Amino acid sequence: MKYHVLPIIQPSDLANQQNGKLDERLLRKLHGTKGALHHKAATAFNCLQLNAYFNGIDLQSTSTADTYRAYQRQESGFLKRFSTSLSKRVPPVARRWNGKTYWLKKGYAPMATPGTSNHGWGLAIDIAGASGSRLAWMLGKGWWDSPVLQYGFSWEVASGRNAESWHIRYVCGDNYPPAVLEALKAFPELEAK
Repeated sequence: MKYHVLPIIQPSDLANQQNGKLDERLLRKLHGTKGALHHKAATAFNCLQLNAYFNGIDLQSTSTADTYRAYQRQESGFLKRFSTSLSKRVPPVARRWNGKTYWLKKGYAPMATPGTSNHGWGLAIDIAGASGSRLAWMLGKGWWDSPVLQYGFSWEVASGRNAESWHIRYVCGDNYPPAVLEALKAFPELEAK
């Protein structure tokens, strides 16, 4: 399966922030799901989530750790999943961190090295159960029809061993896409203030 990938434009208020160490005033709790995101990403996700609801799809994060991820949580999660010993995982997945190569342990999903995750910017969210009809709805029939893209999100990796159907991230910086602006006109309470 191939996922829609767009480059990230970060919101301007992230310019002087550190990944995983964001000023808490930039984060907002999400409506009806676990966790928090950067306020721009939270607003866009609230709008996407409402569209999903109207289409009979339930969009939730997999856990609070799968929205904004503080640096300490990134580090502990990384060390739980990766080891400096080559594992028997096929295919092997490696990351460089602190001058060493780490290998993904068998049975674990990959994650970014600490301090590099889009979760650490509050821009990424992992969607629970992103498969079957839920994933089909998220992808749409193509670029022009994907609700994920219409509401300012994109996947990180198009295909291959590092592609994750569940992992989407906000890519529109300070400027909401038209779908978000339209949703906010009809439902201003979706804005994550």
